[in-house]
Amino acid sequence: MHVIENAPLAPLTTLRLGGPARRLVTAVTDEQVIEAVREADAAGTPLLIIGGGSNLVIADSGFPGTALRVATTGFRLDGTLLELAAGETWADAVARTVDAGLAGIECLAGIPGSAGATPIQNVGAYGQEVSSTVTEVVAYDRADRTTRTIPAAACDFGYRHSRFKADPDRFVVLRVRFRLEDAAGLSGPLRYAEVARRLGAEPGGRVPLAAARDAVLELRAGKGMVLDPEDHDTWSAGSFFTNPVLDEAAYAAFLAAVARRLGPDILPPAYPAGPGRTKTSAAWLIDRAGFTKGYGTGPARISGKHTLALTNRGDARTADLLALAREVRDGVREAFGVTLVNEPVTVGTAL
Repeated sequence: MHVIENAPLAPLTTLRLGGPARRLVTAVTDEQVIEAVREADAAGTPLLIIGGGSNLVIADSGFPGTALRVATTGFRLDGTLLELAAGETWADAVARTVDAGLAGIECLAGIPGSAGATPIQNVGAYGQEVSSTVTEVVAYDRADRTTRTIPAAACDFGYRHSRFKADPDRFVVLRVRFRLEDAAGLSGPLRYAEVARRLGAEPGGRVPLAAARDAVLELRAGKGMVLDPEDHDTWSAGSFFTNPVLDEAAYAAFLAAVARRLGPDILPPAYPAGPGRTKTSAAWLIDRAGFTKGYGTGPARISGKHTLALTNRGDARTADLLALAREVRDGVREAFGVTLVNEPVTVGTAL
């Protein structure tokens, strides 16, 4: 293991924000990860797990404990079964499965971060979620100090949710196992209309795997969602807010607010989200509340390419980013009666 005292954490995040950790430990094997976790737990030291840093908002004051950077490697493919070490770069792993001719995660191309984070957040984009292909998660259980293999059915997957996210201090993901599909070089069924239109395909149809992957990468890049150190629109945590899921009463109140503000003929995006529940678009809400692309004049602004991304223009502090996030959240709530919830994990601070 590699250990640094008073280590800067901002360079380990895609936002490039946050103060130092009292101690940074980099682990390159599962055994080292477990050793570092056990050491911190035995000493009662606060512990922060860092993978790709793409979903973290760390306080300017930093982290007063041990930050554990999971840098494990391992990509093992056996037929359609894939096992990834938690520290594997997710975007690289997706590219390798496409090269192998296997479908199931090709529309998750270009998402920054590590493989170990994907089941925690139930990462999804462009019509795919990892929950549809994950079979097992191998994790260290800090409660009983053992390594457990947790089947997908016990992961409590939901929209941007899992049992790991619900109980963040209990499990440390070590490995993730997936079952992909051999569709003779074709993608999975296209479930996202924007991707299908770009490819000239019908929703539900299949296209060559590489074509689906490339279309997603082009769409993501156009929205500033593919990391580029020269482009401040990509200095973000991706989508900062989740799409609201409303019950029947909340949805009716939302429609009434839309009619009052925008007129009776305006209908917001709406997608079924289970019995009596409707999902709407956070990006639509933000834009229609007056927070358009590029909004802001300070060091933290809404991306010029996508209203869901809050960005560091180069010299922002976490306090600047959160001030903007609160302004957007409160403005949307005032306009439409819907409270947006942040998707990134906040460390030492809160929205």
